[in-house]
Amino acid sequence: MAATRSSEFGDLVQIKKQLISIIAQCKERGLVHSVKWASELAFSLDPLPLNEIPPALELTEEDARDLDALCLAKSYFELKEYDRAAYFLRGCRSQKAYFLYMYSRYLSGEKKKDDETVDSLGPLEKGQVRNEALRELRVELSKKHSAGELDGFALYLYGVVLRKLDLLKEAVEIFVAATHALPQHWGSWLELCNLITNIEMLKSLSLPECWVRDFFMAHMFTELQMIKEALQKYQSLMEAGFAKSTYIISQIAVAYHNIRDIDQALYLFNELREQDPFRIENMDTFSNLLYVRSMKPELSYLAHNLVEIDKYRVETCCVIGNYYSLRSQHEKAALYFQRALKLNPRCLGAWTLMGHEYMEMKNTSAAIQAYRHAIEVNKRDYRAWYGLGQTYEILKMPFYSLYYYRKAHQLRPNDSRMLVALGECYEKLSQQVEAKKCYWRAYSVGDVERMALLKLAKLHEQLNESDDAAQCYIIYIQDIFSCGVSCWISALLQLESETDYNLQSSRLSYSESKSVFTSGSNMVMSPSSSLSSSSSRVVLLRCAGGSRSSDRI
Repeated sequence: MAATRSSEFGDLVQIKKQLISIIAQCKERGLVHSVKWASELAFSLDPLPLNEIPPALELTEEDARDLDALCLAKSYFELKEYDRAAYFLRGCRSQKAYFLYMYSRYLSGEKKKDDETVDSLGPLEKGQVRNEALRELRVELSKKHSAGELDGFALYLYGVVLRKLDLLKEAVEIFVAATHALPQHWGSWLELCNLITNIEMLKSLSLPECWVRDFFMAHMFTELQMIKEALQKYQSLMEAGFAKSTYIISQIAVAYHNIRDIDQALYLFNELREQDPFRIENMDTFSNLLYVRSMKPELSYLAHNLVEIDKYRVETCCVIGNYYSLRSQHEKAALYFQRALKLNPRCLGAWTLMGHEYMEMKNTSAAIQAYRHAIEVNKRDYRAWYGLGQTYEILKMPFYSLYYYRKAHQLRPNDSRMLVALGECYEKLSQQVEAKKCYWRAYSVGDVERMALLKLAKLHEQLNESDDAAQCYIIYIQDIFSCGVSCWISALLQLESETDYNLQSSRLSYSESKSVFTSGSNMVMSPSSSLSSSSSRVVLLRCAGGSRSSDRI
């Protein structure tokens, strides 16, 4: 494996040349996000000497014939006059001109759709507004594809059109073909990433062997919540020569955010801000971490800083929304998340966070709509599935809650919050055996909220399983002691000497263990205060500073 990676990344000069080449090609076609990604990677590598810089791509006869029209159309394209650009390219035959012609038509349809959506629909209404150009584009691109006349860029556009038409299986095939035709184009890889739903599907794809594949796999592992594998990949990429890449640093920070390693994620985001102080991308994720830690001054500074840079960016609106939410001004927070969605209706984070705000305002119907929109954008968003489960639990619909909590658990199998929620649903449905399994599993994977053992003990108590309940309380007390609560250590030592208890033989009686447990109720929640309703869990989900730890990360 190491030898393979060495061969792929051994010649960083060739990688730099490929990056310079793909930057030029994407610029010619108006693919600005792919240009940015490749440019950030190229910047992280050492500069090339003059004699190593790749020459400009040679023009074909068709390119030369279409050059004037292409330059004119490109000027209109950059001014977002897409219909005008397409008009002057309609008779061109070169690959570059054909792509820009079709891409201009696609973006024109998207712009009209977005304008109509903003003008006619509320932020939560699900309209039937569509890009009317999609079907025509599909027919024309399909003919070209059948004739084998599409290059890597045109295949990418064909895949985007198929995805927009919800022809997902065909879209995956086309994006895979696009990665083979032009492996250095990041846009094709990123679109493919959005269509992969699980690791089995990822393994089944036949992808080209090139250095970009490692970046794709790292990104894919992060999306599939395989954080350990993602961090290993990114570490290998940094060791291979991309240690200065701000893209990789940001992705590692996001990965730590996903596994709730807040300190490490905050450290990396602060380092990223030092290296790139005017960066806006990923700052909404940074604000989630500041929210969880109730760092009001830092979140306020971040919001003001982003407003100075660009107050009409989606990320800026989300950061401001988080700031107002932390101040418990939920109406203002929801307003800014709505603004973010007007700027980008497919902003996953804004939909999810707006759902959280509606939950705070007890507007369950609006919350459900927001969470459903988030799932439409990305079915891998466990927070939206979990939010739907909470909402239906408040509405006292446990079967619905169970379905959504299961979905969230499938996406985050080792997240104790999902398991505790499942256990509560099973309790309400009188499936105590399943509930006990969920609570014990939640404790086994690391109970972040320290609720699972208490709920398990209370369940044993209700079932008159006194010895099992006593053991749960004892284990919980021991866990508390291990966290450094000195006054509880002395209490346990005294209890041990007086009762000579043995956990395996359950010599400590249930009544004694419960008595010791409740005597420290100032430090630990008593079993009678164990929360079971979803509304109570919302309170419990707040961390010490008053913010919810589970809805942001």
